[in-house]
Amino acid sequence: MVRETLHLSTILPTVMKRHFHMHLVSDSTGETLQTAARAAMASYTDHSPIAHIHALIRTPRQLARTVADIESQPGIVFFTLLDPEIRRQLEEQCQQIGVPAVSILDSMIQSLGVFLNSKSRPQVGGQYVLNADYFRRMDALAYTLAHDDGQNADDLSGADIILLGISRSSKTPTSIYLALRGLKIANVPIVKSSPLPKGLHDLKDHLVIGLMASAERIAQIRKHRLISLNEKANTSYIDARAIQEEILNMTTLCRKHDWPLIDVTRRSVEETAATITKLHAEWQANHHAG
Repeated sequence: MVRETLHLSTILPTVMKRHFHMHLVSDSTGETLQTAARAAMASYTDHSPIAHIHALIRTPRQLARTVADIESQPGIVFFTLLDPEIRRQLEEQCQQIGVPAVSILDSMIQSLGVFLNSKSRPQVGGQYVLNADYFRRMDALAYTLAHDDGQNADDLSGADIILLGISRSSKTPTSIYLALRGLKIANVPIVKSSPLPKGLHDLKDHLVIGLMASAERIAQIRKHRLISLNEKANTSYIDARAIQEEILNMTTLCRKHDWPLIDVTRRSVEETAATITKLHAEWQANHHAG
């Protein structure tokens, strides 16, 4: 059993005012619940949930500890529990405490059953079984980590997508996000005084995408980076004019080679990744058609 408490506001970039407790109870990792909670809270920007994550809840003893936590800090309960007895106990005990308990998958499972004219066969943690897709994602993650920030840039042929960008343009978090979805990503920093990796121009059968942001945004992120490193020198690294030149160089490079360029200034990593995934799907369709 895994328990964790966090403010969803730390990963939801909105201004929150009123706090409340939200308990996320899962017989698996709880990732589905966290994603759903973030999506739902985007509609209530004046509230800040304190999320209590209760993962791997599969026995009555584990459930008892979870219920004790809920009772000590009452709040709305969202759950994904496939064991009917564990689920029944949670619902009954939440009713006794006086807090709502909501299953977030019921409607989807029921709708699928009607559409498929089939009876569901629940499998705890079934979405995380060690199948070919799981190993594909782990392989993609290993490749992406080994090709982060210009590492092993002499061999990019194994990448599904190559991301280019100046420093602090969200290359690494975007790469990791995409890797966890099964795409092998190599990200290459663009530095005006440094040449591009040898052979990059020859990779005609690879999708190359540039990431950029406004000079103000880049400068802000770089300043925070220097502060975290206790670096106080005011260098060209955070100079707006120098950054603007970097961005111009980046833009010129992508236009020259007809590489798509994404402005990430007001995009979350998830939004950037969604755009890249769409570009990749379109590129694959055109590539195979050719």
